[in-house]
Amino acid sequence: MWMYLGLLAALFLGLHNLCKKHAVQGNAVLPVLLGTVFSGFLILAPCYLGSLFFPEYTQQVGLYITPIPWETHGFIFVKAVMMTTSWILAYQALKHLPLTIVTPIRSAGPFFTFIGAILIYNEQPNRIQWVGFILIILSVLGYSKIGKKEGIYFKRNKWVFAIIGATFLGASSGLYDKFLIQRLVLNPQTLQFWFCSYTVLLLFAIVIVTWFPFPKKRDPFFWRWSIVAVGVLLQMADYFYFKALQDPEALIMLLSAIKRSQILIAVVVGGLVFKEKNKRKKMIPLAGILLGVFLILYS
Repeated sequence: MWMYLGLLAALFLGLHNLCKKHAVQGNAVLPVLLGTVFSGFLILAPCYLGSLFFPEYTQQVGLYITPIPWETHGFIFVKAVMMTTSWILAYQALKHLPLTIVTPIRSAGPFFTFIGAILIYNEQPNRIQWVGFILIILSVLGYSKIGKKEGIYFKRNKWVFAIIGATFLGASSGLYDKFLIQRLVLNPQTLQFWFCSYTVLLLFAIVIVTWFPFPKKRDPFFWRWSIVAVGVLLQMADYFYFKALQDPEALIMLLSAIKRSQILIAVVVGGLVFKEKNKRKKMIPLAGILLGVFLILYS
């Protein structure tokens, strides 16, 4: 069952990436990011209020936000710091790089998760899973050669390093999620609500300090419907992902790889919508990534 929940998370993540590209294109990154996270927070706020005033009903419908100790709040705040940094790097890279370059680099996230799952959680891969992950990494390297044809040199482009850093932090957060869900026994909506709350506070402070006081230097901000869509779709994806992690048999390294099937939506549909270059050539490494994901699922 957890694999199907992972596929649902991948579906919403793919749609989320399309909307994210639309929201950030030619727009100020920090206010966009704050708007997306705040939109997600508004979706979860009724669950918190319902848990305070109508606890029996929210428990019946599976949306009850449980009281947690301050120590647990500290663990969630660490996740908020990790993901806030990752998102800032990713949004800046997405603003300056084609979606068909950013998304495949992000697809290397399962490799970092894969190594962490072995070292931290003692998850044991088999030979087919190794082949699948090697295929994913080699395919991502293939994208670097295609990127040079679009004037994007991976060794000299700072936005490429930004998206690599965002990918590493995102993978680390994925490993941390297993600890939060399984070891601290947090339900999805409780983790989502407090994570969103702390992330909104962090981003608000960053916007106030680094963006708002400099009207002449800052990029202009334009409100777009896709900002709200990004927040809503991300919360839906996270809900199914966390539900999958609640299964004690769920393997984080496989779940992370399953989520990367979102690139089918991002590369194919994104390439058509945003009219990006070399779409046919990008299908070759895309096929390699999908084959790697298939081998992991098959194994």
